[in-house]
Amino acid sequence: MRGSDGYQSPFATESTAGVLVDAADGTVLGWSAEAERMLGLAAPEVCGRPVRELLSDPAQWSAVLAQRDDGPSWVGRVLLRHGTDGELEVDFRVMPLDDGAGRADGPAPAGGRRAEGGRLLVLGAPTALVSKWRQDHAFTQELFLQDRIGLAVFDENLRLLRTNSHLLPYTGIPEDLTGFRMEDLLQPEDAHSINTHLREVLDTGVPRFGMETRVRTLDDFGDGRVMMFTAFRLQEPQGPPLGVTIAFTDMTDFDRARRRLEVLHASTVALGGSLSVTRITEDLVGVLVPALADAAAIDITTAVLTGDEPAAEHERPTSLRRTATAGTDPGPGGRPPISAPMRARGSYLGTVTVWRGPERPPFDEENLSLLQEIASRAALAADNARRYTREHRAAVSLQRSLLPPAASDTVAAQTDSIYLPTAAAGGVGGDWFDVIPLSSARVALVVGDVVGHGLQASATMGRLRTAVRALADLDVDPEELLSHLDDLVSQLTVEALGEPDEESVRDDVELGAPGAVGATCLYAVYDPVSSTCVLASAGHPPPAVVRPDGSFEYVELSPGPPLGVGGLPFEPVEFEVERGSVLALFTDGLVECGDGDLDEGMADLRDRLLKADVLRRPLKDVGRDVTAGLTPGRLPDDVTLLLARTRTVEPADTATWQLAADPQEVSRARQLVGGQLAVWGLDELVFPTELVVSELVTNAVRYAGGPVGLRLIRAGALICEVSDPSSTQPRMRRALATEEGGRGLFLVAQVSSRWGSRYTRSGKTIWSEQPFPEAPPEVPPGDAAA
Repeated sequence: MRGSDGYQSPFATESTAGVLVDAADGTVLGWSAEAERMLGLAAPEVCGRPVRELLSDPAQWSAVLAQRDDGPSWVGRVLLRHGTDGELEVDFRVMPLDDGAGRADGPAPAGGRRAEGGRLLVLGAPTALVSKWRQDHAFTQELFLQDRIGLAVFDENLRLLRTNSHLLPYTGIPEDLTGFRMEDLLQPEDAHSINTHLREVLDTGVPRFGMETRVRTLDDFGDGRVMMFTAFRLQEPQGPPLGVTIAFTDMTDFDRARRRLEVLHASTVALGGSLSVTRITEDLVGVLVPALADAAAIDITTAVLTGDEPAAEHERPTSLRRTATAGTDPGPGGRPPISAPMRARGSYLGTVTVWRGPERPPFDEENLSLLQEIASRAALAADNARRYTREHRAAVSLQRSLLPPAASDTVAAQTDSIYLPTAAAGGVGGDWFDVIPLSSARVALVVGDVVGHGLQASATMGRLRTAVRALADLDVDPEELLSHLDDLVSQLTVEALGEPDEESVRDDVELGAPGAVGATCLYAVYDPVSSTCVLASAGHPPPAVVRPDGSFEYVELSPGPPLGVGGLPFEPVEFEVERGSVLALFTDGLVECGDGDLDEGMADLRDRLLKADVLRRPLKDVGRDVTAGLTPGRLPDDVTLLLARTRTVEPADTATWQLAADPQEVSRARQLVGGQLAVWGLDELVFPTELVVSELVTNAVRYAGGPVGLRLIRAGALICEVSDPSSTQPRMRRALATEEGGRGLFLVAQVSSRWGSRYTRSGKTIWSEQPFPEAPPEVPPGDAAA
């Protein structure tokens, strides 16, 4: 320990004891009050006595003197006795008060007289206190010498006293910062921010940790440096605050990396939020501005927007369409733009361009690298959206081709429909509807829903709709039709779960094909002659009925299990339907699209149907109002709504007779038919109708017995029905030339546009349809005169 080490001595503190010693004989001449407190010895007990008597072991006096060097001042360590506590280890410094000629080479004279050679000032402090001071000093010194953490000491007026910032790479910083304020070095807003925090720490004494702020020197108009500050107040134990000290760390590189990751993350989220090219580009420019630039634009090739294959990268097309912009173009005064191409899978898809205004620094290599990364991710997202667009259009095209026209107009009902695809990955689902004309002016109304979405669901839907039409052509009852359809779905499930080959497994994975087939279906048959409707449900919601008086109800039915489950029979429900009533058949997507349960959804549908004035307005407008607010492509499930406004056949347009099982009734049947057709003004149809009636009644009398029912219906066509109690289905065949019979049904088919038979609860009915004769063209008066 030396006094010439260039920094303040550890003995220059208020805790240092002072002793004045005669240099010639080592006698204590003076004893300070701090020495009394430190050793517990009063001045009269010590003054005039040899200083060596203060040692805990006076025999160690020579060892103490051995610590002396050749300098005028020297330091050492000694173990002294304490007045009350035994002994105390003390570090001391000896300093001559004159020219230092005298030396205490030996024991002092017994009389303690002052000898020539001057006096010595001995300063001492407990060794533990001196060691702590040295540690603190070394720690502070090393802090100011290192270049990883910045240190700055301010006085109570926030003027710089000391700092190591000259070791850090900042521009515009003088070499000597003593006496400077923050506003002398930094831009006003940055200086004000730092001073506010420092003043708060100085006034309250509460340290601040982890303050992050941006620091820009007066000649730095860029982004500056990002610093993290920790500030605490400097204060003596019993005195006023001396100032405040801050330790600061340069977080610029970390901040840039963090901001880069934040922009990349936000861009990834934006790119993954939609499967629409336009939507993802709009979301992306919303991230780029203002995080990276003041303005941004994205141009996409036309092929990507249409779902076609983009050109190869080396065949970059010139046909680009700007799909999204954000911010304001800085104009001629702005920084030059840097564009990044969008490339994916060897194809060029578009370009991302960004601009900055004059108040922001120009783009650097790091910005360009970030933009290129974003453009690469955007290209993959756009290419996925392009593929989805292509597949979505194929799926929608398939779906539309498998559905009937939206509107129809039959003798029994006028219908209109709404179909809205789902937001699922496939873009379409398995919902379907159908309006099937049946015999005797009846009509079948069908709605169904295949489980799942995508091409697989659409293909299954097409198979089921075809099956329903084929079964409907057989004129089976609704419950029987659903039973046949249930068998079909069970067979499809068995096929789907069969032992597949490797290629089919790969195709199923790519198409998202489920392992089983499931569906619901509602099949209703409306008869305009009797004004009745018979329906059955396979796990499907019931239809709604709005009657001419404005009353509303959901048809009470006992729905059977969904198709493909099997086990339980399907129960039919029959109810009357007045003329002008509106039937609403729908899939569950219409009543489950909200957050409420099914009951709430059906109550909401009731309110929407009544509010749309379904009885008086065109059905197309009603459907549009009922589904208002449901955006196609953003629904959790498909939405299908089929509306049917019922019609009736007036009693005057029907004629019914009961005939006995007697061959004589055949001629009577011809007379009845001829008379009725004359009343209706259908004289041209008398002969073919009499032929049809004659053949059908003859067969009924001969093979089925009686009674025989005969009915004529005038409804869009002339319908002739013959019913008998037999359940034997007739078959048409071509009779040989030598056969006398077998030509009856063949003749019926020749004079009819349609014919067929259906089972009834009491037997069967054979029916025939003939179109009405066309009205003769009007003849101009001149031609008639000629």
